[in-house]
Amino acid sequence: MTPVLLPLGALLAASVLAAPMAGAAPQADRPASAPSGWEKVDGAELAEITKDSDATKQAPLAEGKASARAAEPDVWAFASRYNGRFVATEKSYAAPNTGVLRARSAEFGGSWEEYELEWDDATETYALKSHANDRYVTVEQNYTGNTQNVLRARSTSAGGWERFVLWYDETDDKWALQSASNGLFVTMENNTTGKLQYVLRARSASVGGWESFDLYSVI
Repeated sequence: MTPVLLPLGALLAASVLAAPMAGAAPQADRPASAPSGWEKVDGAELAEITKDSDATKQAPLAEGKASARAAEPDVWAFASRYNGRFVATEKSYAAPNTGVLRARSAEFGGSWEEYELEWDDATETYALKSHANDRYVTVEQNYTGNTQNVLRARSTSAGGWERFVLWYDETDDKWALQSASNGLFVTMENNTTGKLQYVLRARSASVGGWESFDLYSVI
């Protein structure tokens, strides 16, 4: 089955954020670092917007690639708004960087760029599970230097370091991820060189170009 990407921005603006969801958290309950103009998106909202198939488009699938994936839970792809590349899990990297997330794929190629977003009602956060290695994405807070808070798909369960908040900016049609464990936003490290160029790190106190992503539903 050839995957199709559903761009979520316009559909979300028209259907979900236009009317408050029942039981949505009030503004005062949001984190102090909540960016102005952004809306927190919960699991019910994501489920609602993927019901509409009219906005689907063909994925920019890499030449020679095909998806053998049958019907599965909702699957997503992230692309950096800054460099235009899809986020991939580097499952072939050697330790200690096995499974790091990098915005490095010019085309959507399949499982390495696929992630499940699992909503948890108790914490009102998401866990990201990579299809490349079937592991949850972790914020590596114990790493040091330019790899501190790097995102790695390496955990078999979702605890505190694996929880994220998803934000949407309707005005500019862009998305952001915030680590629930350290309160910082995920950045695409455009200026990092070598094998970790474009790596994702939860290290920013605000949202700018490097923290903005496009979000697609893979169907």
